[in-house]
Amino acid sequence: MTARLQALWRMLSGHDKREPVALPVGLAEEGTHQMAVETVEFTPSDPTFAYLEGTGTAVEVDKLDLDSAAAQTLREAGVKIAIPLMSQGELVGLLNLGHRLGEQEYSIDDRRLLRDLVSQAGPAVRVAQQVRQQEAEAGDRQRLEHELELGRVIQQTLLPEQVPQLPGWQLNAHYRPARQLSGDYYDFIDLPGGRLGIFIGDVTGKGVPAALVMATTRAILRAAAEQLVSPSEVLKRANDLLFPDIPPTMFVTCLYAVLDPDSGRLQYANAGHDLPIHRSGDGIDELWATGMPLGLMPGSTYEEKEISLLPGECVLFYSDGLVEAHNSQREMFSLPRLRELVAAHPGGADLIDFLLGKLEEFTGAEWEQEDDLTFVTLQRMEVTVTDTEPSTQSGQSIAEDSWLVLAEFDVQSEPGNEREAMERVAVAVQDLNLPGPRLERLKTAVAETTMNAMEHGNQYSSDLPASIKVMASKSALSVSITDHGGGQEIPDPITPDLDAKLAGLQSPRGWGLFLIPNMVDEMRTTVEGVHHTIELIIYLKESDDDSETP
Repeated sequence: MTARLQALWRMLSGHDKREPVALPVGLAEEGTHQMAVETVEFTPSDPTFAYLEGTGTAVEVDKLDLDSAAAQTLREAGVKIAIPLMSQGELVGLLNLGHRLGEQEYSIDDRRLLRDLVSQAGPAVRVAQQVRQQEAEAGDRQRLEHELELGRVIQQTLLPEQVPQLPGWQLNAHYRPARQLSGDYYDFIDLPGGRLGIFIGDVTGKGVPAALVMATTRAILRAAAEQLVSPSEVLKRANDLLFPDIPPTMFVTCLYAVLDPDSGRLQYANAGHDLPIHRSGDGIDELWATGMPLGLMPGSTYEEKEISLLPGECVLFYSDGLVEAHNSQREMFSLPRLRELVAAHPGGADLIDFLLGKLEEFTGAEWEQEDDLTFVTLQRMEVTVTDTEPSTQSGQSIAEDSWLVLAEFDVQSEPGNEREAMERVAVAVQDLNLPGPRLERLKTAVAETTMNAMEHGNQYSSDLPASIKVMASKSALSVSITDHGGGQEIPDPITPDLDAKLAGLQSPRGWGLFLIPNMVDEMRTTVEGVHHTIELIIYLKESDDDSETP
């Protein structure tokens, strides 16, 4: 028997080359050449567990007077003596011995050897358990890290691969998650008419839950933006779809803006997100629009506003990871600091790097990022003359200068849309600083020409837009309005008879063709296939009647 216990000692202490015992309960059967190990499991709530942990010495199982499933299991397994394996006062396993083959009782020497054995075996078993637990946890961590890395890659694919390239505009973005998975989100979506949708959002929380909600929100917003025109309606639709399914402790802040690159018009609505910062020649202001975060309340509505961005003006969209960053003294980076920095910088592609550099100066190089960081910058470039030289609709060059396309857009052929065309042309030419009366005459000419194009050229057909192109050189401004009435004769302008019109002998309409040539310096007409174009020319020089009322 002693030889068998010594062999078991070598197994438990690691001095045997065979697999060490690492089970909570084992059965050593005397009279065999191998130690048979049998698992006998029971919970700490079983009375036998508390008894064995309290006694700390060998226990004869047959003499256990306990109403215990564990004691019954030990008897059924043929256990004669159970010796607790203790480590730092904690029961970590049992050494169980069956009946001796010679039917002799275990001797005093046997019990002494067992006592010495378990005093060393307990810590050894505990170490083995901890090693196995650490190996299991390491495997779990490795699987988790692999899954998180896969999630990060998937999330990266949901973000734009590159920012859109818009002539006359500079668009930049930066995204840095605080963890492998992020709740921040930005996106761009191409819209009809050459417009661009810009999203930036932030899901409450971090990690996997925030990433899952972010992915769902992205899909909902994209679907809504493809069906609806108004930013406020897009956010309203997204909120109604998101609210029933979002976890009750989570919500999404989001700002959605729609840019018309030709006119500089920026429409936007805000669902509780950080206010964009707008830098113009007049200084810094914030683009206010009210609305509750997405998924927070059913039936929420969203205020919609718009501005017109002039050349040189810039808008910064950002998430709260910037302004809420803290330094080692627990001071916050703050919105006032951000406003000052944006006001001091000329904008452009370097603005994001500039802000990141200032953030690092504020927090210190050892700063541990607290929240996700997301930036989107939008800047309209200053008007410059290019080397391109397009011809006018008449095929003749207006001047020997180079030409720059200021705007190019379509308007649907619907009554009243001539006002939209007039205002968009006015925005496009505002950097030319036309005198007030001259600008008003141009607007009148554009409105009249567009109305004629929609009514007579396109017959107010919804699928036939009026196309407008605005160009400028150093000496002239050209506005071309094209319709689909190329097969029709263009009547010559006739001086209206005011008395006949007042008497009802002539239609009250018919002033347009007479007024238009008198509103601009030159008017040219061209028919090319199905297209009919009127080109309005204004020379960029002061005239004697600029001070007159148009």
